[in-house]
Amino acid sequence: MSQAAARVFIVDDDERVRCALARLLRASGYHVESFDSAEALLDRADLASVPACLILDLQMPGMTGLEVQRNLDQLLPIVFLTGHGDIGSSVEAMKGGALDFLPKPVCESLLLAAVDRALKRACVEWAKRSERAELQERVNHLTRREREVMALVLTGRLNKQVASDLGAAEKTIKIHRARVMEKMKARSIVELVRLAEKVGVHAADDN
Repeated sequence: MSQAAARVFIVDDDERVRCALARLLRASGYHVESFDSAEALLDRADLASVPACLILDLQMPGMTGLEVQRNLDQLLPIVFLTGHGDIGSSVEAMKGGALDFLPKPVCESLLLAAVDRALKRACVEWAKRSERAELQERVNHLTRREREVMALVLTGRLNKQVASDLGAAEKTIKIHRARVMEKMKARSIVELVRLAEKVGVHAADDN
């Protein structure tokens, strides 16, 4: 999905700040959703349904920005804004994966540059998650026997070796193997290995 379809979420308890940031970002062509609290953001379903980044106030009533960051567990790239920042908070934010930590009042050019970087990262991460989800769906459509065959095929075993390991006819293993390749949409064993690694499926000898 392209950056044009991405979202910028803003969380700040100061309405004037929220509105100013939203106007700036919309004027720069971004799709923006704003929230007056961390809880309101976290109540929103499907935060990662499209590539998105988060502009997050550090100090807010209720859940703080750092608590939101820990709750999201790097689901979204975060740009922190604060009028009360200190070295300890910025270090903790960066260790937690924050992309930037900008003071209020924020420089517009620095903010726009940070958002651009954040959305580029978001698009890359979203594409990776989407690919893993699609590959997992392919794996889910394999039968138990097909998974057993795939695990052995990933070791480089030939059909007759797989047949011996599973106590089955070589002809039957050949059919299962073909179905595995078809369901996983792999054109070669090398590609099957690559796809399996992406979704965390290991060869039989690795289990």
